[in-house]
Amino acid sequence: MSKLLNDEQLVMQLRESNKRAFEEIYDRYWYKLFCISYHQVGSREESEELVHDIFESLWNKRSDTEIRHLGTYLVMAMKYRITNFIKSQITWRRYQEYLILNKIQETYSTDEIVQFSDLSQAVDEVMRKLPEKTSKVFQLSRFENHSVKYIAEEMNISEKAVEYHITKSLKALKDNLWMYHSSN
Repeated sequence: MSKLLNDEQLVMQLRESNKRAFEEIYDRYWYKLFCISYHQVGSREESEELVHDIFESLWNKRSDTEIRHLGTYLVMAMKYRITNFIKSQITWRRYQEYLILNKIQETYSTDEIVQFSDLSQAVDEVMRKLPEKTSKVFQLSRFENHSVKYIAEEMNISEKAVEYHITKSLKALKDNLWMYHSSN
């Protein structure tokens, strides 16, 4: 397929299930979409997966979607996909946090394995083993109830970095406090 075709011609051919038109669109826009995604997500693997999802959706909806400006359409679809991905990551992190806190509450309420003070000391010990910045972010987030935005501004780091440190803290707690989980 010639690169002389403009986006409108490619979209028309795509609607007719022309695989070469799809390949041309992919070649023209993959890198731009990857850069947008990588800038927001910060992970090569996740960014590649999100871009793949965009093109898979484009192919699957090729005959149903009315596309007037291909570049704009793809960029907006990418931004929408990134937003949903970030929301799902936050939801996943909160779910992990819920599981950990639920385990702590179960342990406290059943009192079968240890006293709450022992668990509290174990949490403190895990926090001391973490890098100082990670521990500080977790302290501000979970014990002082500050928002991600506030912590990012306070510590002069990005919101993504705050999310990273919180996730790292939760993983450390989960990995190190499993023995406090009651089977009840």
